[in-house]
Amino acid sequence: MGIEIERRFLVNNEDWRSQVILSEKFNQAYLNSNLNEWATRIRIIDNKKAFLTLKSSLNGLVNNEYEYLIPIKDAIELIEMSTHKIMKTRYQLKINNKNWVVDLFDGSNSSLKIAEIELSYESENIQVPSWCGQEITGIKSLSNASLAKTPISKLSLKERMKAKDQ
Repeated sequence: MGIEIERRFLVNNEDWRSQVILSEKFNQAYLNSNLNEWATRIRIIDNKKAFLTLKSSLNGLVNNEYEYLIPIKDAIELIEMSTHKIMKTRYQLKINNKNWVVDLFDGSNSSLKIAEIELSYESENIQVPSWCGQEITGIKSLSNASLAKTPISKLSLKERMKAKDQ
């Protein structure tokens, strides 16, 4: 079974930039829009490779996740047909021997910067970098699927934080 354990944080400033080791452009779309069911995502990375991902939340911190390489031609067609899309640049960083990413969103989500770290187990201790702000792990209204459906420009960050328990 594919399991993903990740913690997510808002990014407060640009201090992370000096630690970037790689960046990639992501174009992705969601083929379904009910946040309480499995998310079906199509992702193209740097216009070179494409993936179909099936993802569902177990408890906010832990997700079931299955990812499959697919032909880029198919991914382009599926993204073109979807109404729920996001674009972002993902920056990879190595901090304290851990892999972090910072996502800078484009378009109607362009004011948003989110840092993520994947964990080996739920109770794993991490050192949160000083440039990370509020933890948003498990807040569905700030998931990529939710941002594709309702961009940050349509619902403020404050409104999304209030909706976190719904």
